[in-house]
Amino acid sequence: MNPGQRVVWAGEPLVLLPERAVWWPARHTLLIADLHLGKAATFRAAGQPVPAGTTQRNLARLDMLIARHGAQALVVLGDFLHAEQARTPALLDALATWCARHAALAITLVRGNHDSHAGDPPPGLDIAVVDEPHLLGPFACCHHPQRHATHFVLAGHVHPACVLQGPGRDRLRLPCFVAEDGQAWLAAFGEFTGGWRVDAAPGRRRYAVGDGQVWALPTA
Repeated sequence: MNPGQRVVWAGEPLVLLPERAVWWPARHTLLIADLHLGKAATFRAAGQPVPAGTTQRNLARLDMLIARHGAQALVVLGDFLHAEQARTPALLDALATWCARHAALAITLVRGNHDSHAGDPPPGLDIAVVDEPHLLGPFACCHHPQRHATHFVLAGHVHPACVLQGPGRDRLRLPCFVAEDGQAWLAAFGEFTGGWRVDAAPGRRRYAVGDGQVWALPTA
């Protein structure tokens, strides 16, 4: 089992996990971004024949991470639900069952742009919902990348991806974590999310995710 890539941001040791999450050992906290639950259902409602089952797989990955690390808290950096159309009875039932299974877990959602359209999770799920920036220790937990005057920003929204150049025309596109100038962008946790290419740049660190591992890429 790969333990992930250890980093120190704002003086705090963190672990970038191959499941596209961040583990904060000192706070027993998992941080994820861009879950986008119900995105596949939203596309199916629009007539697009996309596969089902992504919600259950995303929640199963969270189950595994919570159990492995003994997490006591979960912070979602925006885009918990994908759209209003995602609020199907099946999805809400699955969420209720999952939250009941993790009743001792403190869950916080930092509202993202999709959350403003999808609406907050039902109150019965006992998920604390806050606006950005949500200050937690030395971090400003946000959805949108931005600067903060006093805190290191942890953000989502971008769905960062890197492109690795192989021999000839070979290219490999992978999700990644990105850190630069007082902020970091988390890889999108959701399976059905796509990605925005982030190239190397001075002062920028990228950490590729693939084949159950996270590794630092060369800097510019």
